[in-house]
Amino acid sequence: MTFSLDQFRLDGKVAIVTGAGGRGNSIGGAYARGLAAAGAQVVVADLNLDGARAVADEIGEAALPVRVDIADRASVDAMVADATDRFGGVDILVNNAALMVEAVGTPVIQTDLDAWNRLLSVNLTGALNCAQAVVASMTARGGGRIVNQLSAGAFPAQTGYGVSKVALLGLTTTLATELGRSNIAVNAIAPGMTMSDAGRALTPSDSPFVQAAEARVVMRPRGEPDELIGALLLLVSPAGAWITGQVINVDGGFIIRN
Repeated sequence: MTFSLDQFRLDGKVAIVTGAGGRGNSIGGAYARGLAAAGAQVVVADLNLDGARAVADEIGEAALPVRVDIADRASVDAMVADATDRFGGVDILVNNAALMVEAVGTPVIQTDLDAWNRLLSVNLTGALNCAQAVVASMTARGGGRIVNQLSAGAFPAQTGYGVSKVALLGLTTTLATELGRSNIAVNAIAPGMTMSDAGRALTPSDSPFVQAAEARVVMRPRGEPDELIGALLLLVSPAGAWITGQVINVDGGFIIRN
């Protein structure tokens, strides 16, 4: 097969991006806009319906805003039904929705178990809920792509958030193993410090963590949400059809593996 830039196109594909309404300048919003720019029809899903509508309005007729609570399986099933009713099915799932800012301030040993269970219900079980809900549609359509959002904060995990993302890595490789023969690739993106609104709130420029990263990171310690789109398009397009069970770190060299 001769390579062509057209292999990065997503014309005729239907994508769901969770957490796509987000907080202002969000990664999920960037993902939704990037997928639409590549030709996909996009379900902009978020617990915040007003935020989802704002992103969908930017995209236009190729977008459908949907309110979803990914920790609630009935809500997830309704999201997939809406996607199917509007666009005919689902080819791409981006599990981006997560609790982050709420999950890094308290040491794990002191974490209230209700808060712990809520964290895992969103960051881990929520991703599984969404994957289970779309796999039948993907299989019927000849295959699909699932991308889970990890974090550089998982390598190594030092917060409850990091623990949830390590667990999501395990889910990624497990689903890749189970779904590969159905032509469903499952991969993950692990962003570094991203200058989304949520990221700026967590690590402002005067944060000691940012100052330490300035000295450690080999390129630059923080990137914009749009700088994650290239990795996403590789993983969900025909150009990346032979990639599964992998994590792409997009972090300026924050994590370097041998």
